[in-house]
Amino acid sequence: MDKNRDAITAFYKKALTVNTETTPTAVLTEVLADDFISSGSVESKGKPALIGQVEFFWKLIPDLKWEPQDIANDGNKYVVRSLVSGTPNGDFMGTPTDGTKSFKIMSIDFHTVIDGKLTSVHHLEDWGTAMKQLKS
Repeated sequence: MDKNRDAITAFYKKALTVNTETTPTAVLTEVLADDFISSGSVESKGKPALIGQVEFFWKLIPDLKWEPQDIANDGNKYVVRSLVSGTPNGDFMGTPTDGTKSFKIMSIDFHTVIDGKLTSVHHLEDWGTAMKQLKS
C-alpha cells in the first residue's frame, strides 16, 4: 500500500470532487498536514482556509469533478494534471451564474507528500477559460 499515492487519490476523488461518501472537511483534515500550504500564482493559504474554500465550492458547484488525467511521481513529489468541470449556481469569481452553463478546464498541481500527508501544493487552474465558457 502506497499511503502517499492514496492521499493524492483521496484529495482529488473524495475532497475536490463532490460525492455522497464524505465531506471535504473530513477528507482534508485527514490527508493535509497541519502546516500544509497551498500556493497559487498570487496568494498562499493554510489548511483551514483551503478546507473552507473547498466546502464553499461544493455548495456553489454541486457537480464539481476534479479528474486526474496524469500523475507523475519522483520520491515525495507528485505532479497531477487534471480536468476540472462543473456547473456553478451563484456568484462564481464575480460572475453571476444560474446553474445552466458548465465549464471544463485543466489544472496542474505540484504536491509534496510525506508519510501520507500533503505538506504543500503549488497549483495553476485555467479559470480564465472557465469564465469564458460560463459567459458564452
